[in-house]
Amino acid sequence: MAIYRLLKNCTMEPNEISRISEAYEQALRILCVKDRDDPLTEMIAKKIIKIAQSDVRGPAEIAALAIKGLQMR
Repeated sequence: MAIYRLLKNCTMEPNEISRISEAYEQALRILCVKDRDDPLTEMIAKKIIKIAQSDVRGPAEIAALAIKGLQMR
């Protein structure tokens, strides 16, 4: 999965990785993305990581902002 590949070499705390992973999974469920090899998964993963590095903390809020950001394109 894209998120785990991107987080593999990060120096984040386990709880932060868990929060980001949860947001990623929520976003994929909301968008009904089942094919984990879909290029959309990497776009979602990058958006979620970027948002998670800001002051946004809740996985649901991170997922919602990532989806909203993707829809603006």
